[in-house]
Amino acid sequence: MGNWHTKDLTPLGDLKASADMTRSWDLGGRKLGLIATANYTSEYRTYLGMENNLFGVYNVADDAPNYLRHSVDDQYNHNQRFGALMNMTLLSRDGNNKYQFKNILNYLTNNRYTWRDGISAQSDLERSAEYYYRSRLTYNTQLTGKHTFDRDKLDWNLGYAYSNRNQPDRKRYRISDEQEIQRGTYSLVTGNDISMETTELDEHIFSANANNDYTFDFKGWEPELKFGAYGEYRTREYTTDERIFQWNPSSNNLPKDFVHMDIVELLSNPDNYGDDKFYILSLSKWRNNYRASNLLGAGFVSMTLPMGPWTVYAGLRFEHNDMTLWSNTSDQMKSEESRHYKDDDLFPSFNATYEINEKNQVRFAYGRTVNRPEFRERSGSVYYDFDLASDVQGNSELQSCYVQNVDLRYEWYPSRGEMISLAAFYKDFDHPIEWTYTVAGGTDLIYGFKNAKEAYSYGLELEVRKDLGFMGLRNFSLSLNGSLIKSEVKFEKGSFEKDRPMQGQSPYLVNAGLFYKNDKHDFQIALLYNRIGKRLIGVGRSLGSSEDVANNRVPDSYEMPRNVLDFSVSKQFGEHIEAKLYVRDILAENVYYKQFADVVYKDGHSDTIEEISRSFKPGQNIGVSIKYKF
Repeated sequence: MGNWHTKDLTPLGDLKASADMTRSWDLGGRKLGLIATANYTSEYRTYLGMENNLFGVYNVADDAPNYLRHSVDDQYNHNQRFGALMNMTLLSRDGNNKYQFKNILNYLTNNRYTWRDGISAQSDLERSAEYYYRSRLTYNTQLTGKHTFDRDKLDWNLGYAYSNRNQPDRKRYRISDEQEIQRGTYSLVTGNDISMETTELDEHIFSANANNDYTFDFKGWEPELKFGAYGEYRTREYTTDERIFQWNPSSNNLPKDFVHMDIVELLSNPDNYGDDKFYILSLSKWRNNYRASNLLGAGFVSMTLPMGPWTVYAGLRFEHNDMTLWSNTSDQMKSEESRHYKDDDLFPSFNATYEINEKNQVRFAYGRTVNRPEFRERSGSVYYDFDLASDVQGNSELQSCYVQNVDLRYEWYPSRGEMISLAAFYKDFDHPIEWTYTVAGGTDLIYGFKNAKEAYSYGLELEVRKDLGFMGLRNFSLSLNGSLIKSEVKFEKGSFEKDRPMQGQSPYLVNAGLFYKNDKHDFQIALLYNRIGKRLIGVGRSLGSSEDVANNRVPDSYEMPRNVLDFSVSKQFGEHIEAKLYVRDILAENVYYKQFADVVYKDGHSDTIEEISRSFKPGQNIGVSIKYKF
């Protein structure tokens, strides 16, 4: 039951506060140091008039879009964050032994209310709402040691990490119009349209590793041998419980014509609950709960060989990974069934650097890496995502993705703190994991994860860090990072899927910063710019077995390019006070997500139809901060 009302609030603005402390002690020749920080953030985000659509196969016959979802959302968020860090370091008298105790804590909460007004895939007018409070807690602690001997360097660490995600009371409801009675008259239709849900996730990670670095001396030639081992044990438990609100249509003591009443007032009145009124039906779907564990054991060995202007690094890493996932086979009772996913892999790596002179060098690198599926990606758990208005489900058949990486890089260091680097790279993916959606039941969508057969990407990357004094711009500096990337996913011969860019990969990226720093007056200015190219974020699927693939495909979804410009200025006043003014997202351009339907008409001509699936205006963020040093 509970209160279904929302609170009206007019915030004055965001609040951010932080404090930090550093101290050191001399313990009879040993040195003990402490670094501690704490920060708190409270921010409000409101998004009004957000388009939230999804399009199915384009209606070629009528030359019209086919809406699977068509709505406008208003969303209100209150986000809070508390973070704390405490690191302690103990240094031996001779400086050859260092011990550290590291701790990081983060606690985040999100209060969110979303109101939706739209049309369903059946052309019914719908209004719906979602309210939830969600918290996330992460804690990480490590005990580390670094020891320097005559020709050996040994480091080790023991670690523990805990994370929790708790959503204790997510409320949702939906009302629909009664077309057969009067268009635009909204009412409750079924009890399934009112629900409350609780979910909780707990994860523990235990880890340990040790590495040794030994430097040989063969008459002045000093190659380095490194070897080490790593172990990690990870467990997770996810539980969910849903309650839906039912009533007996033919016999109940609810108010007359209650289906047309204000639903919030109706559900917030405790007098409307009982065996002959609203009663709550608990749907403990055990198949949505899961437990999992993952054991990772690894060992590596590598050599670094200095050979005149050449420095060559070669290494080999072995990993044994064993994931166990316990899922339930029945919704009504706990009925766990386990499944194992085991991998034994070798990952070679190679890096060669040729030093042309003190300011110029060339690097070549090769490495094999892996992207293993997460627990949630392999679990059969189904979660209803209100933003997507669809279910999200894992895939128990998901395979690991193996990546071959090749990189050729030229680096120039004009002066201290400056760098200009140009790199060419190539990546080959075996069974890449992608976020996809398919149509179920004719109009309902299910989002999930699938492996493509293979994919590749290649491109160029330019990185620049340069002082602009040579142009007469004293105290100015430039930072630039840009990439041009070509990617493509390949499918089995005869597949109805088409070759396309990789999901999540932009064709270009630009990050630039112009900085002014005047040490004499303790004054700094920064102007930052960011833009990404049109990138695929959701992969559609061809329907049926028709050879008319172009006209039987749910269109892919893309995030469209957007310019982001940030500005900040800071000034130090004496030894104790620093003031800062910042403006984030000065341009405040709309965020757009689009689907692109490739269609072929009866007369043979083809076209690409742009359909806006999601759009909203994020708005600017202006802030002032004052920092005081004691």
